[in-house]
Amino acid sequence: MSLPSPRRVGGVGFDFDHTLGIDNKLERVAFLRLLEFVPLQELTLLQETERIDELLALQRSGTFSIDQAVGHFARAHGIEGASAVLVERFKRFALEGVEQFVVPLPGLNDLLEGLRAAGVPSAILSNGWSPLQDRKAARVGFVGPVLVSDQIGAQKPDARAFAALVEALGVPAAQTWYVGDNPAVDVAGSIAAGLKGVWLDAEANDYPSDLGPPSATISDLRQLLDVVPL
Repeated sequence: MSLPSPRRVGGVGFDFDHTLGIDNKLERVAFLRLLEFVPLQELTLLQETERIDELLALQRSGTFSIDQAVGHFARAHGIEGASAVLVERFKRFALEGVEQFVVPLPGLNDLLEGLRAAGVPSAILSNGWSPLQDRKAARVGFVGPVLVSDQIGAQKPDARAFAALVEALGVPAAQTWYVGDNPAVDVAGSIAAGLKGVWLDAEANDYPSDLGPPSATISDLRQLLDVVPL
């Protein structure tokens, strides 16, 4: 765990997936369920899964929305002009699976209780679509604003997404800390927007050498209470 220089924290923002909770490949499963409704291709299940994972990775990195990801999936299966039906089915499948698939990361309750006790406001800022991210947040017991890219019209690492977070928290950007697992999207993106970027490295990965260092690094959510100056 690396410690930054002390400074009073104004508010804390969080990514959700692999930061506050794990969805156990919920959206991958929703995509796989769509295979029942598209023409069969000469692909193995492994190949289909790899293509789906690539689409989801691009969506989470801010390249395109989940609707566009489903559209790419539809076109790859020879479906033109009717992807809206698949988008609706995909979203229904994903929402239905939240209770079964989504679990909080260890230490989340302790972290949230610690922030509340210190009077520090918190919010979620996530790339994705709002009904799903709202339901995921509720599933892990998060109480606070949930900002989702499809609602605010900007995806991380766009600075406008972090500006929306700062506005929701009502604190200066320089006193806002943002916690996420993705070095480029979450950490570098928040720092470029004037926030403090905290890398949650729960899997002992190497931080990319081509990015500037995070403001702090933690391996467990509870460590954030020692990192941010409450």
